[in-house]
Amino acid sequence: MKGTNLGEFEELVLLMVGNLHGNAYGITLLEALTERTGRKITISSVHTALYRLEEKGFLRSEMGGASQTRGGRTKRLYVLTAEGHTALVQTRELRDSLWGTLPDLGFK
Repeated sequence: MKGTNLGEFEELVLLMVGNLHGNAYGITLLEALTERTGRKITISSVHTALYRLEEKGFLRSEMGGASQTRGGRTKRLYVLTAEGHTALVQTRELRDSLWGTLPDLGFK
């Protein structure tokens, strides 16, 4: 398995794949991430993250059925693996731990 560290965008993609359980593919991820983050995201950045996360073992993919709306083309569906879930939990635990040590800096 390649490096197991998650970048911020990779973390967002992994979370969204989990949220879209069973319906996560390039366009649904792009639309959901854009809506939830308010960011301008390109489909190529989504695909790059998906390929990288699959290479790390955090996602697996399979070809879905062809659909009329896609002109008979199939789509690659992504699902979270146990390793991907573990990486998300560890990332969350690390962030929570760091937030817990942040002193009150007087900002409002």
